[in-house]
Amino acid sequence: MKNLLTILFLASSVSLFCQDTLNDNSETRWSMFKYDFGNIIKGVGYSYSRPLHWKGKQWKTFGGVVAGTGVLYLLDDDSSRFISNQRESVPQFIRDYGEFYGNPENNYMVTSGVYLTGLITKNEKLRRTGVLLISSATAAGLLQQILKSSVGRARPVSGKTKDTFMPFSDSRNFHSFPSGHTIMAFTNAYAIAKQFKSPWVKSGIYLVGLIPGVSRVWDRQHWVTDFAIGIAISIFTVESIDRYLDAKYDKKYNDGSKNLSWNLNFGPGQMGLAIHF
Repeated sequence: MKNLLTILFLASSVSLFCQDTLNDNSETRWSMFKYDFGNIIKGVGYSYSRPLHWKGKQWKTFGGVVAGTGVLYLLDDDSSRFISNQRESVPQFIRDYGEFYGNPENNYMVTSGVYLTGLITKNEKLRRTGVLLISSATAAGLLQQILKSSVGRARPVSGKTKDTFMPFSDSRNFHSFPSGHTIMAFTNAYAIAKQFKSPWVKSGIYLVGLIPGVSRVWDRQHWVTDFAIGIAISIFTVESIDRYLDAKYDKKYNDGSKNLSWNLNFGPGQMGLAIHF
């Protein structure tokens, strides 16, 4: 099942970009690889340096994320319990997919497959996509590992409360914040969706990318705030690296209109979180 999912993903990736003309110039694949590898490393460093260059608009967005997360934190017990209670009603294949695709090893297998396909075919669009996927997953993945250890938040499954913290604990029960599955899966989804203009296609890709993160809330491995911050980290990381890559490749996917906003919706017996990007 796992291998089949990977094959289907790679096959669909090739078909999505097959309309692009292959790069038939004399540039060797080795020189392309060296150039792309350098951009992966530099892209990771670029994403970490961005907060040093933020201005009013960026800090306003960051403040909105912090404020929205704060509200979610107050509701973490009820919201996380509600989602966890839905677990048994979710089809098993969806739960399996959530666990499989959010796993770092499987994630890198897919992203590397996209890049290698672009390198072999000399397709710049696939190469650039692979560079974006790998560098974004590396930058966001490393950040979440640091945060997990330094924050030391208890997982719901530990039986501890949402405000129990034990920084730098060796126990995985205190590595809840943020959700790594959410970051790995949604980073890919957001990077791939940027290449499509249709809001319906984008929404479908986002939905698939959200499943691994939600599945971890189902399994009581994470709180809703762990999931929400994972999404925010994914978006910030992909956006910063993609803008860096705009200066390195002819293929560009930014239109300058990307904004991140969080809205909490309340109603009789229900609560909703809408993230617009």
